[in-house]
Amino acid sequence: MTPNSAAPATTTAPTTGQAAARPSAADGHTWWREAVTYQICPRSWADGDGDGVGDLPGITAHLPYLRELGVDAVWLSPFYVSPQADAGYDVADYRDVDPVFGTLADADALIERAHGLGLKVIVDMVPNHSSDEHVWFQAALAAAPGSPQRARYLFRDGKGADGSLPPNNWISVFGGIAWTRVTEADGRPGQWYLHLFDRKQPDFDWSNPEVRAEFESVLRFWLDRGADGFRVDVAHGLVKDPALPDWDHRLEMLGDADADADPDADADADASEPEDRPHAPMFDQDGVHEIYEQWRRILNSYGAPDRILCAEAWVEPPVRAARYVRETEMHQAFNFDFLDARWDGPRLRTAITDSLAATGSVGAPTTWVLSNHDVVRHASRFGLEQDHRRPNGIGAKDRQPDRLVGLRRARAATALMLALPGAAYLYQGEELGLPDSTDMPDAFRQDPAFHRTGGGELGRDGCRVPMPWAKDAPAFGFGSTGGTWLPQPPIYGDYAVDQQEGVAGSTLELYRTLLAIRRQHRLGAGTFTWLEDYAGHPAYDEVVGFVTTGGDGARVGVVSNLGAEPVALPTGGRVLVASGDLTTEGRLPTDTTAWVLLTG
Repeated sequence: MTPNSAAPATTTAPTTGQAAARPSAADGHTWWREAVTYQICPRSWADGDGDGVGDLPGITAHLPYLRELGVDAVWLSPFYVSPQADAGYDVADYRDVDPVFGTLADADALIERAHGLGLKVIVDMVPNHSSDEHVWFQAALAAAPGSPQRARYLFRDGKGADGSLPPNNWISVFGGIAWTRVTEADGRPGQWYLHLFDRKQPDFDWSNPEVRAEFESVLRFWLDRGADGFRVDVAHGLVKDPALPDWDHRLEMLGDADADADPDADADADASEPEDRPHAPMFDQDGVHEIYEQWRRILNSYGAPDRILCAEAWVEPPVRAARYVRETEMHQAFNFDFLDARWDGPRLRTAITDSLAATGSVGAPTTWVLSNHDVVRHASRFGLEQDHRRPNGIGAKDRQPDRLVGLRRARAATALMLALPGAAYLYQGEELGLPDSTDMPDAFRQDPAFHRTGGGELGRDGCRVPMPWAKDAPAFGFGSTGGTWLPQPPIYGDYAVDQQEGVAGSTLELYRTLLAIRRQHRLGAGTFTWLEDYAGHPAYDEVVGFVTTGGDGARVGVVSNLGAEPVALPTGGRVLVASGDLTTEGRLPTDTTAWVLLTG
């Protein structure tokens, strides 16, 4: 199966033009409860000025594509002033646009154009840390220990007689110790500052009222410019245990990042069940919730329709993650349990059941996601053997995904996800079936995780490669000059938008169809029940089957076959769409999902 010769999608959905003209089913005060949001990395979406880096004008020019796709909102990864040590997640100025991306006027134009197309705009907020080039941190370096300037960050004296040892044993998420020692104004070695990520990303001290006031001001700055909400980076990391105790367990934020470990083996102390693990002193501290309650009050003050907060909170178990979406806090939180679930029927059923129960207990929707800028694309990771943990990057020397199997499973997984009630997020290019770049030469890698681990962890560059728009254009249509800040694999030409638009059965047209039917029947606003024909039946252990009763009352049966043999679909219904061909007998083959409109 190639991106353009995939199985035809059986459908009664409107044509693309009709779908684009229809108003969003998620319009209204609580649009976020069922919205589908599309993530854009500005560096990799479209290059408007030919410098090889994507920018805001490039995004604005392609917004009609997203309207045609059928999403409700766009989330923009950081475009702030930044030295780009971590793809913009090292912010030097939260109130301005980095020149590589454009200007504040370009941001205003983007928001206005998006709103004119009926698209909401979600801005990335990075509150755990700033860039070391932020004016506050530069002032802290110039000031003395104990000064108000240093109190905005987590500066501490070192251990040992001469302070030459870091204040504790914490390890950075990106590898290496999580502390860097500074040189004081008199030239002597001085205090240490905490950075849970790269040394160029010093952590704020959120016990400081100045920090809280500053970010409340930043929120208002972007809300006043028309932003519809914020995705909050490292939402679980702002507050640390004030004692900063040693932590002898593995520190990771991105879930199953050990590519070679047996997922069922007790590889280290963190192999225990999440609820049995000791609580990490740097993540998911109770104090974060007070911060988000205040942020929610600020957003609420802007009236209807709702302005929203979406948490990036890598938190286990789901009941703790659900605390971030209580009525007085955030509106959404990414469902990373679902993202981390391998292509395995029982694991997916557990992730769905636990997630719906946890968010339902606080009256919040579940926010589903399969790919983003931090993980291997699901079209690649589902093409790997599923008896290993999810890798953080794939290189030329690693086991290579089966691209055909991966794409088939990715299409099926997306069809499953988009039928679930709640909100959903898509990552740029997944609607094309894009795989990760798995043969990128190390010389091009920019992820700080790659450099801080000496190449031991490849990192996230493979999922951030620029979009292919046109097969025969320079840089596959990304920009006019052919320059790209990361190299595009030659195979990306076959996945380009112009190779899939209007092509029956292409991955792009499958996404358009799924989104149109989801919108038509308001599946995101629906209710969920397991299909009794499949639940608990030994013969269907690798089948995930459920019914979503949409907001319009339609009952849509959804069946995903993860097993080796074709299975029967529910009787008495009409197939709306399938992620691949059914058998000649009308059965559902392996690695395929179908939506059936139930009439009985």
